[in-house]
Amino acid sequence: MNYAASAPPDIAAKLPGWRATALFVSLLCGLAGLMGRGVYLQGIHNDFLQEKGNARYSRVVEVSAHRGMLTDRNGDPLAVSTPVESVWASPSNVEADGKQVKQLAQTLGIGVDELKQRLSDTSHDFVYLKRQLPPDQARQVVSLNFPGISLQREYRRYYPAGEEAAQTLGFTGQDDNGQEGLELLLQEQLAGKPGSQRVIKDRRGHIVEDAGSLHAPKPGGDIALSLDGKVQHLAYRELEDAIRQHHAKAGAVVVLDAKSGEVLALANYPGYNPNNRGKASAKAMRNRAIADLFEPGSTMKPFTVATAIERGKVHPETVINTEHGVMTVGNKKIHDSHPESMLTVAQVIQKSSNVGAAKMALSLEPQTLWQSLSDSGFGAQTGSNFPGEASGKLRDPKTWRPIEQATMSYGHGLSVNLLQLARAYTVFANNGELKPVSLLRLDTPVVGRKVFSDGTAQALRDMLELVVMPGGTAPLAQVSGYRVAGKTGTAHKLEGGRYVNRYVASFVGFAPASNPRLVVAVMIDEPSNGQYYGGLVAAPVFSKVTGAALRALNVPNDAPLNNVIAPPADIVREEV
Repeated sequence: MNYAASAPPDIAAKLPGWRATALFVSLLCGLAGLMGRGVYLQGIHNDFLQEKGNARYSRVVEVSAHRGMLTDRNGDPLAVSTPVESVWASPSNVEADGKQVKQLAQTLGIGVDELKQRLSDTSHDFVYLKRQLPPDQARQVVSLNFPGISLQREYRRYYPAGEEAAQTLGFTGQDDNGQEGLELLLQEQLAGKPGSQRVIKDRRGHIVEDAGSLHAPKPGGDIALSLDGKVQHLAYRELEDAIRQHHAKAGAVVVLDAKSGEVLALANYPGYNPNNRGKASAKAMRNRAIADLFEPGSTMKPFTVATAIERGKVHPETVINTEHGVMTVGNKKIHDSHPESMLTVAQVIQKSSNVGAAKMALSLEPQTLWQSLSDSGFGAQTGSNFPGEASGKLRDPKTWRPIEQATMSYGHGLSVNLLQLARAYTVFANNGELKPVSLLRLDTPVVGRKVFSDGTAQALRDMLELVVMPGGTAPLAQVSGYRVAGKTGTAHKLEGGRYVNRYVASFVGFAPASNPRLVVAVMIDEPSNGQYYGGLVAAPVFSKVTGAALRALNVPNDAPLNNVIAPPADIVREEV
């Protein structure tokens, strides 16, 4: 039948016969294109469809690396990373009603509104709901069997020593990266490199298969510190007892290996629990032994005397007119608490005469005294590289007035931190050689810098032994079975540019005096129980820490066990 002939003339004119052919060819070409595209995607180039499929069922998750361990010098752990579980969600796959969300929030210990907000953010396919859960809590989350909720293995830092070394070790954050202390300082060596892993999940968002590791995590390195766990415990215990006994604000103890400069203990009080920092204050976290500055008081006198001896101005038996305990410099007066008319240089140290120290300081050129103090490490950081270490204050000698040079001789007008002060005393324990300090265990001792001659250092050691004998300011620093040497310090605190009636009591010494093995420095901040002199507050702490540490380290005795001489009822007190 001829349809074209039967159509109305106007329609037949508008629909030429070739259009049907063109339409058929077009459909045939489209079908061929689709077939070709299908063959290309599924047979030749199937990566696109594979990626789309993987995007729905496959995920690449990070595999946390194990952080290196911190140990003491004997290999005992001080900081270790333990495995924990973190809860994460894929918001687009979460299927839970209001009751289930409330139940999950209670299990995780977070607010319902906060949880809803995190689950509603479908722009991200991975959100943490709670980090570092203990195992029992993680098992409760799993038992809820919520679609789109999964666990991820991470690591949390644990500190076996608790608060005893908290300020020194520091702590890590939720990502197991160092935030404070040695954890921060040694971050690069301790931190590992995380790996990655491909997993398959079902339509409900649960991981159902481990599809293989893409990159294995690289664990961090273990590091042996210079700290000795036993000595650290002893130092913290005795410090805490002293702070409580004297109702003090705070305090610190530093114990150095006199031969190598290694830090065997670095204790601070008050402390905090690094395993549960929720209620810890910023003050409790501060490492006072390194970050806090104070005027050292009479602990500076040995450096003044050593400089005067080194320059030939005096010798140990030189007699100095101490003016019956009062000396005028300009329009200022310097006092001694126990007035004497004449004292030898050795007695100036033993009885802690401000007048005697000031006269020796004024016999020196300002540059000479400054150079000696600078060479002993004052006014500069110790080289420990501890985060937040204070460098102290030692002013340019060109700005010194005579009264300032005189008061600096007995520790006023300059500031130090306790580690810096302990390090300075290594010059007397090592025949005039200043040792660099180290917070890491050393295989071989590092050579120090010569500050004083052997003779001068030995002379000061003999004088400092007199300090702990009856007639000195620190008989309470004696240790049974060992000869000890050291110096007391008592100083007013400086607040707002003015001295106030609050004090810092200190003692620095070494033992055995015949062949020093330990340098121990003690600082008690604001003792307020009626006693504030270094010889009464800090010296007993030195005695207990030093004696227990020497015995723990099996250091041979250099004196009889009954060598401790009972101090007189009225102990000589240094002038504040």
